[in-house]
Amino acid sequence: MVATRTAPSPFRAWLDRVRPTIDRALEEAAASSSLGAAPDELAAAVRHALLSGGKRVRPALALLACEAAGGPAEAALPAAVACEMVHSYSLVHDDLPCMDDDVLRRGRPTVHVLFGEGGAVLAGDALQALAFEVLADQEDAALVRDQVRILAAAAGPAGMVGGQQLDLAAEGRPVGPEEVRAIHAAKTGALLAAALRLGVRAAGRDPSAWEPYAQSLGLLFQATDDLLDATGTTAELGKTAGKDAARAKPTLVSALGLEQAAAAARELGRRARAALSRLDPVRHREILADLPDFLLERCR
Repeated sequence: MVATRTAPSPFRAWLDRVRPTIDRALEEAAASSSLGAAPDELAAAVRHALLSGGKRVRPALALLACEAAGGPAEAALPAAVACEMVHSYSLVHDDLPCMDDDVLRRGRPTVHVLFGEGGAVLAGDALQALAFEVLADQEDAALVRDQVRILAAAAGPAGMVGGQQLDLAAEGRPVGPEEVRAIHAAKTGALLAAALRLGVRAAGRDPSAWEPYAQSLGLLFQATDDLLDATGTTAELGKTAGKDAARAKPTLVSALGLEQAAAAARELGRRARAALSRLDPVRHREILADLPDFLLERCR
């Protein structure tokens, strides 16, 4: 077990440092994109989903990976914004009554509570389209092509959306750990891993070498989410705690029990650190090495 820190960990310090930059970039994208020509109700719903806070882990990973691969963080800002837009859209749809049916997100009412179910569906649709608009506004056509492919694959039917379908199909029935990991890899892991790949590509590097590290982190992120839902409070999570068990969701905790799920999360952290040892980042090795511990400490 990693000792509790009194000072911010390397990744926490990085996240705190870049979050204001990410928030400004999101505000600027909302102001300069086609959202400005949207109906007022739709624009308000999109802004509520996108600009109401959040950890900003995915866009921070895009900036971190870009610098680690030798590029300037600014080169990855469009990818960071696009990734957070897709993430925000997924949360809006995930909270709908036909999905996970939650009324809180980031400590605030969910979009469908404020704008109705139809408004929430349209806000999610708009956020997905805006993500690709942001990527397409870059001048480097080859970069746009590659980043669109990365993000579309992560968000699409073999990635996040496919993972959501697997998640819905498994709800209410017993599942084993391998099935849960397959759901996690698509539903959550694909987009989080894509954030790293997008950042590496923004630096002009081939992201394929980063795949084992990125995949381990994606699985670890969802594993710790499962643990947090089982052990955290609504106030701590900013969303309704205990929803997974109440809805008989397929989680590591339901498949393995709390103690073994925690052990599985620690093993994913070990795999991520082992994968990092095979990489040669130009910068930020300490931050990248701390990232698995940062994720594990979320549920301690």
